[in-house]
Amino acid sequence: MTTPPTNDAAIAQWNRIPREVLEAMEPDGDFAKRHLVNPVLLRMLGDVRGRRILDAGCGHGYFSRLLAGRGARVTGVEPTDTMFGYAQEKERALGQGIRYVQADLTRLPALGDPFDAVVCSMVLPAIPDWKPALRACVQALRPGGLFVFSVNHPAFEMLLTTWREHGDYRLRRYLEEYPIPQLRATDFHRPLSAYLNELAALGCRLREIAEPGLDPRTAREAQDTTPGIESYVHLPNFLIAAAERP
Repeated sequence: MTTPPTNDAAIAQWNRIPREVLEAMEPDGDFAKRHLVNPVLLRMLGDVRGRRILDAGCGHGYFSRLLAGRGARVTGVEPTDTMFGYAQEKERALGQGIRYVQADLTRLPALGDPFDAVVCSMVLPAIPDWKPALRACVQALRPGGLFVFSVNHPAFEMLLTTWREHGDYRLRRYLEEYPIPQLRATDFHRPLSAYLNELAALGCRLREIAEPGLDPRTAREAQDTTPGIESYVHLPNFLIAAAERP
């Protein structure tokens, strides 16, 4: 019988990420984050000046630093030694006033007053037992607070590799949950209904869903170094949602 994946095992996988990979994502993430994810997250959050924001599963802290640079009061939570240590190191160097806490999202410690907004970007698909993490994000909000999260689009998760092989996108399984081995760790496929139904069960009001596509000009500029990047123009590799806590 196969042993179910655990959150601790997932954290151990992500803890092995090399430092040079983290440094390569400075100052605003990788290509997809810069062109597809970040602009939508920032638009959904709006004016963050003076707002108390939790970056849930902040990784090496790049988005926390973007928020702090826009005037937010940021707390970042990250479980891995490697990325938590890197984020702390950057805070010591930059002095942006970001508070970093090392913790599993499913076992959040007390973080003080409720937050005006919680961002959980590209984190939920990496957590095997994900529902407690989503619940903790919502419960960390003040009433009326904004929860914004991004995931790999469940219908187009392996977009680039599939497009390179076939010149289009092919999907055989959608409805069940299953692991997707990646270069450094494992993600988990779940249908969109799993995330939205859990939000509904927590009483959240959905404000917006975005499926960003890549600007064709950006795709043309990157096509020599990233074959298949034109797929991002035609199909969404990411899904980003904003919801309010009741």
